[in-house]
Amino acid sequence: MSSIVRTRALRAIVALNLLWLAGCAALRPNDIPRRPADAVRAELVSLMPASVNDRAGWAADIETAFATQNIEASTSNLCATLSVIAQESSYRVAPVVPGLSRIARAEIERRAAAAHIPGFLLDKALGLESSTGQTYDERLDTVRTENDLNDLFEEFIDRVPLGSTLFGGFNPVHTGGPMQVAIDFAEQHADDYPYDDAQSVRKEVFSRRGGLYFGIGHLLGYEVDYPSPLYRFADYNAGWYASRNAAFQRAVSQLTGTELALDGDLIAYRAFSVSNTERATKSLRDRLRMGEGPIRRDLTEGNGPDFEQTRLYKRVYALADEAAGERVARVILPGIKLESPKITRNLTTAWFAERVYSRWQACMQRAAPR
Repeated sequence: MSSIVRTRALRAIVALNLLWLAGCAALRPNDIPRRPADAVRAELVSLMPASVNDRAGWAADIETAFATQNIEASTSNLCATLSVIAQESSYRVAPVVPGLSRIARAEIERRAAAAHIPGFLLDKALGLESSTGQTYDERLDTVRTENDLNDLFEEFIDRVPLGSTLFGGFNPVHTGGPMQVAIDFAEQHADDYPYDDAQSVRKEVFSRRGGLYFGIGHLLGYEVDYPSPLYRFADYNAGWYASRNAAFQRAVSQLTGTELALDGDLIAYRAFSVSNTERATKSLRDRLRMGEGPIRRDLTEGNGPDFEQTRLYKRVYALADEAAGERVARVILPGIKLESPKITRNLTTAWFAERVYSRWQACMQRAAPR
């Protein structure tokens, strides 16, 4: 690549990130400029690939999610949404998961073994006729999407005594829809869900309108001051504020010489558990001039926007900047390896974020005036 081309490319990236910052400033709901719904939908249709079926329908559901959740429908935010959809499902409401039947059967067998249920009893339960006329075993062989599997598990748990024993009312399908949003996230953020005919949050996640509503809320429904959308995309994969918290973990690691997982999880939420991050941070108590109680209290703010205002955050970075002789990064990509039965390659949160970011850049280029 010539120096001229390289310089132009760098300038383009800087310009795109400046557009992002302009579009993601922390605005209170009443401050958000309202664009006409028709204008937002028309822009979405123009930004989607021509191969997408029912672009108008997708645009309507996306615009409704933005308007209902008071999220600014800036071009950068629209492109961020479309980029996640493209990465997670290629605009399919129920994306096909390769090998899903095998994955589901392995989970059932694992739970049966843990519950000490003999194999012949499991076979008998799966051999019962389901509501479709097929046995549960036959349906299990044909599941292709998480929606298929969710329906099977819901019915199996509800109608088969052994199903309740195996799963205790807990459906092991955790994500769904065109943005692959977590069902537990949706259930925690459903108070203002705009569709009155919804039967359940879980079912809505597997619909286009619900999957988009909760996915957009997860992607854009919280305030951060990141220098690039790259880190918000990492948060989408790793959890809110993970990129900010991973940088804090790295600062603590460098100050203490302790190797920490840069995963964004500052404390352990299990009873009577102390995370390595908490333990390492408390070892700095004399240098921080803070007791263990206040350190713990401030670390618990790590799942919200106020962590950056805590005494702990400010003092750790004061020490880190002094030790480095410069201002250290306040945000980095979390160092998380993606682990799931659905994943067959060596993938990471950074890989996910960079893939979505490249899609966002292409979308912003399409949206730029000619």
